[in-house]
This record gives sequence, C-alpha cells and structure tokens, in this order.
Amino acid sequence: MASAAVTAAVALTGCQTDGVDVAKAMKPLSPQMVALIEQKGMAKESPILARIFKEESELEIWKQDSAGRFALLKSYPICRWSGELGPKIKEGDRQAPEGFYTITPAQMNPNSAYYLSFNMGYPNAFDRAHGRTGAQLMVHGDCSSRGCYAMTDEQISEIYALARESFFGGQQAFQIQAYPFRMTPINMAKHRNSPHFAFWKMLKQGYDHFEVSRLQPKVNVCDRRYVFNAEQPSGSTKPLRFEPAGSCPVYEVNKELIDAVAEKQKSDDTQFAQLVQRNTPTVPVRTGRDGGMHQTFLAKLTPRFVRDPDGRVRYDVDPAAASKLGSYVNPPRDPDTAETASTARSAPAPSVAAAESKPAPQPSSRVAAAQPDSAIGRIGSTVSRWVGLGGNDVKSEQVKPVPSPKTAPAVRPPATAAIQPKPKPQQEAAAEPPVRTTAASGASLISGGTPVVRSDSFESRFGPMR
Repeated sequence: MASAAVTAAVALTGCQTDGVDVAKAMKPLSPQMVALIEQKGMAKESPILARIFKEESELEIWKQDSAGRFALLKSYPICRWSGELGPKIKEGDRQAPEGFYTITPAQMNPNSAYYLSFNMGYPNAFDRAHGRTGAQLMVHGDCSSRGCYAMTDEQISEIYALARESFFGGQQAFQIQAYPFRMTPINMAKHRNSPHFAFWKMLKQGYDHFEVSRLQPKVNVCDRRYVFNAEQPSGSTKPLRFEPAGSCPVYEVNKELIDAVAEKQKSDDTQFAQLVQRNTPTVPVRTGRDGGMHQTFLAKLTPRFVRDPDGRVRYDVDPAAASKLGSYVNPPRDPDTAETASTARSAPAPSVAAAESKPAPQPSSRVAAAQPDSAIGRIGSTVSRWVGLGGNDVKSEQVKPVPSPKTAPAVRPPATAAIQPKPKPQQEAAAEPPVRTTAASGASLISGGTPVVRSDSFESRFGPMR
C-alpha cells in the first residue's frame, strides 16, 4: 500500500505530497466518538453525509441511523474559509465552492500538505456547464484557506476517519452539500439583494429535499441546473439521460416527497414574504472580509489590529495561540474593526449573523430512499487509496503568523409525479423550475438540463489517478 502511495506523488497546481503517513490516515476513531455513534443509534460503518455553511462557519457530519435515515452526528466549527458568500467562478478568485459534490475514496488524500484532506471534486457537472474554472479545492487541516474549507488538524483527522469507516462499511461515495448559510426564511430575506439569490434558491431545493426526508438527495444536472431525486417515469424502459448543458428528460419525483417539499417551501415562502414586508434589513453583497473563521477560533487568537508603515491595517495575533491551530493561520480581515483602528477609511457594514435553523419535522408520509449510484468499483479494490492515492493538496497560501510588534477567521413507493421539461433561456441559475399538476393525471411538470453525468455522481478531477 505504501508503494501505491508513492506512485501518486505528483506536482499539482494546488497541492503537493509531503510523503506517506499511514498512521494519520488509519488513526482509529476516539472512544468518545465511538460512544457518541452508539448513543445515537448508529453503526461505525454506516454512511455519512456532510453539510457546510459559510456564514456560520460550520461543517456538519450526518450519519445514517438504524432507521435508515440521516441524523446529525456532530457539528465542527470551521477554522478558515476564503472569499465572499457565493459560488466559485474562476481559478484564483479565492472563492470556496457552493453546491452539491460527491466524494469517493479516490479523493481522500492521506499525503496532504495540510495534514489530511479530501478533494471536493470542483468543478462538478453544474460548474462545468457554466464554464467555471479552478481545481484542487479541498477540505483540509491547518487553518489557512485559498478557496478551501480549512479545519484544525484534530478535526480533519476525525472527519477523515468517519469517512474512511463509512467507505470500509460499503458506502461508495458520500455527498457534501456546501451552502452560503443555513437556508432559513430569515437568512434568505437578509440576502435577497444578492446577485446570487437565484442560485441560492436552487440550492435551497436540495436543502429542502434533505430537510424533509433525512435521506441523501440524488443529484443530477440538466438545463444547467441541479435536479433532485429524479426517477425514471413509470412504465418507461428508456434510461434517463441527463446532459448538463442540454434539456432535461422527462422524469418523475416520488409524490410523497415532492408534496412534503412543496409544503415546506410554501411555509418558508410565506415567512419570507412577511419578513420582506416588514423591511427586514439586508446585508452587504460584499463585506471585504475575505472569508470567515468561527468565533471560537478567532477568540483563541486574541487578535488586535495594527497599522503597517504603508497605512494598511491588519490582524496581529499571538504566535503561540496561532501555532495551536495550524502552521499557516491567517485570520480574515474585519473591515469594520480595521476602520476603527485606522480611523482613515470607511468599510462596509458587517454581515448579520444568520439565525440557526432547527431540523425540519419528518413528513407524515414515508419518503422513498434514493440510493447513490456507484462512482467506483468494489470498496475492497480501493482500500489502497486510503494510504496514498488521491488528490494532493498544495500549500497554496503559506502565511505564517506575524510576530507582535512592540508598539502596536428505500423502498420506493410508486412515483406518480411525472416531470416534463419546459424550454427556457440558459442562465446561471433560475430561481425555481415551474411546477404544475395536470388535472387528468395528477402529474407534475418541471422545467429543469448539461455533458452526460450519471445519476447522483459527478466526474472527479482525480479520475486519471484512480
């Protein structure tokens, strides 16, 4: 296995290999985590799912319980992410991805320059359909980001181990859902002026599918949009073919699921309209912060602002505290506090903290489970990747702590909702596909279509390395 790891040592634009450390990749789960898994009625090898929320700087790991549904296992504060709220568009924009990504064992990297990592698989089919560029976007350790989601070494070690155990248990790929914030009515109202609002409303559809079902949504791309939990129409023998840049095929969504989602969205839309009517304040489209860091980490750095000789204001952190978070800690700049320190420039208003969302209640009717398609062969053939094959991260941002100056962040029920695409102009993302139900058949029709992708699977950037 070590030999296989060495063959994966290649120079990439965003990553590099520092050698093989089997012990890190194979570190067992702690007794505390094993106890927590058992307490929540889960198995150590059961499937996982991850969700990321930028504005809250949180990463959640969900795990399948004995009932076959996902339940929240643990929330992790994110040590660092970069850019503004919104999707990654092009190489070098420092944006961390937003959307739905699939992680296979081939994307797990035990040789990471940032302790351990896994590649998010950006750009996925949706991103490629919109001509977006960039590569080697990771979830990794070391608390420094240039388009990635950075955790502490201890956190990424535990997350990596949870993913490893789920793969050993038979899960062939797990999903990571990256959102700008928790998709609640209050947060949508605060961000209603953003140019990304239509894109976020589309992401919210997938968010709502998971919220009401607690099952991993099956994700496809067609008509340059995400489509969730699409199934082959009843009685049809023609396989569904999704082309990211092409028109969507006729497909069905389980009626109980789509009804439950529609009920949630109706409630959310009502609350949203009321918040807008009350003139709920919006937040700045751009904050100038360059990402974020969870307050629990920012507090540990005991930062203060200092003015450099060139007039720029920056964080000055305690080197000893920073070294406990990682080797390249680089807190986000806070323009408002910087303005107070410099008294020489104005800065945008700070983002309003997003309200916490509570888990949505289960729908009264059972929702069909959507199983992800296989992205790789049998799990046994990929074990070797765990100790050396996969994406290699590059130390793309080696910013060392600055010393302080002296003076101065399922069983599928019969599907009855047939979906028929409706032509519409191509755009980055429409707010919502129109849905209607025919009087004669009760079938729902959704417009929704981009290169051919398999159901619930996007091509990994590491395909050639598998």
